Amino acid sequence: MLRVGALVSGGGTNLQAIMDAIDRDNIDAEVVCVVSSKDGAYALERAKARNIETAVMRKKDYPTSKDYDLALADYFKRRNVDLIVYAGFMLILGEAFVNQFENRMINIHPSLIPSFCGKGFYGLHVHEAVLKAGVKVTGATVHFVTAECDAGPIILQKAVDVLDDDTPETLQKRVMEQAEWVIYPEAVKLFAENKLEIVDGIVKRR
Repeated sequence: MLRVGALVSGGGTNLQAIMDAIDRDNIDAEVVCVVSSKDGAYALERAKARNIETAVMRKKDYPTSKDYDLALADYFKRRNVDLIVYAGFMLILGEAFVNQFENRMINIHPSLIPSFCGKGFYGLHVHEAVLKAGVKVTGATVHFVTAECDAGPIILQKAVDVLDDDTPETLQKRVMEQAEWVIYPEAVKLFAENKLEIVDGIVKRR
């Protein structure tokens, strides 16, 4: 069984979607621990409701960014985690963490990468930029995590129409419901079934 660890900072709706899909679709995976970058994240309550181990690890409590990265890596290693999912995690981790879990970390981004991604593009900022640009289609992307923000190999994407009367909030909600909550659990399932292979930086299905 695939042992999944989650990194969170907020409400944890994508974490909930993954946990629900594991139960509903009999995915051979289990969320074994959830780590939040801050106190009070509702994602922790979602985990506790399922008796999943939780922890709060705040970056400011460590002398350097590298110390934080190493502490996080040690936490997941001691719990024998096979896959780490970023579920609304608001920090960019460095190579001291990323290199220890190469091709074993995935993230979901609320746009069709390579559009509207990278540093500064998170949360409502993404949807504000989409509306300002006037594009007619947006969506979500699941990708492997690398040291470069939002630049890892793309696993899955799903498009969502942008409507004329959209606000950043309505667009965010629709992207979550129609794209994020659909393809993130699907990516976990593909990983659990060992169906993903990276060839020359591009994800192929086995």
